[in-house]
Amino acid sequence: MQMPFQHEDAELPQAATSPELVAALEYGNSLHQLLENEFEALRVQDLDTFESLQDTKLAIFQTLAALTGIDTDDSRLDAPEWDGFKNLIKDCRDLHRRNEVLISRKLDAIRGTLHTLRGSDPTASVEVYDRLGRMSRGRGGRGYEEV
Repeated sequence: MQMPFQHEDAELPQAATSPELVAALEYGNSLHQLLENEFEALRVQDLDTFESLQDTKLAIFQTLAALTGIDTDDSRLDAPEWDGFKNLIKDCRDLHRRNEVLISRKLDAIRGTLHTLRGSDPTASVEVYDRLGRMSRGRGGRGYEEV
């Protein structure tokens, strides 16, 4: 079965390997593509698409945990034929971290903007309105009435 993304180290194995490994590689390739799609959605700030990918990602994680037997006495990951799968998952981990860094940077930018808009920075030259629509006073900015 050809996946949309085929990792170079995660070629589908010969018939002598386990069906769990074949399925794990297919799900791993799907996860890799999903993480690329997630990054693109984050990059263009398409939060609806980003959110829609989360359920699928969670389902893939759960399926991979079952296929690999991770955190059980029956873990298959120690077998040498799973090395290609482990390399694929390491790449997925790196993509996930890249997406996490992008999210963190965007959140920091939003927090900085909110901090400035609230007038909490005495050096900021931004004037803001209070809840009643009047210029805020006492936050370091000069109101329009003080000219």
